[in-house]
Amino acid sequence: MRLREGDTVQVISGKDKGKESRIIKVIPAKNRIIVENVNTAKKHQRPQGQQMQGGIIDKDMPIDASNVMIVCSKCGPTRIAHDFDKDGDKFRTCAKCGSAL
Repeated sequence: MRLREGDTVQVISGKDKGKESRIIKVIPAKNRIIVENVNTAKKHQRPQGQQMQGGIIDKDMPIDASNVMIVCSKCGPTRIAHDFDKDGDKFRTCAKCGSAL
């Protein structure tokens, strides 16, 4: 999986199409990611003690990694390409403009 936690992505399909936010968690075994304020569901939370309050909370649910594109600071949503530096280390670059991500 080419996406990492903290990457800024844009949703390209689904009910939240067009939203731009950052990745909170990556689940590579299922090829899914959790994006901040995207694909939220209502969850009924029971109080967990004297001080904790119960109620209905919004919870971010996972979406498939193919439904998002990483956002380049120069050219917007793009695919990820790979390149090598002088030492032979691999790093991610923008497929459109070639800048490092």
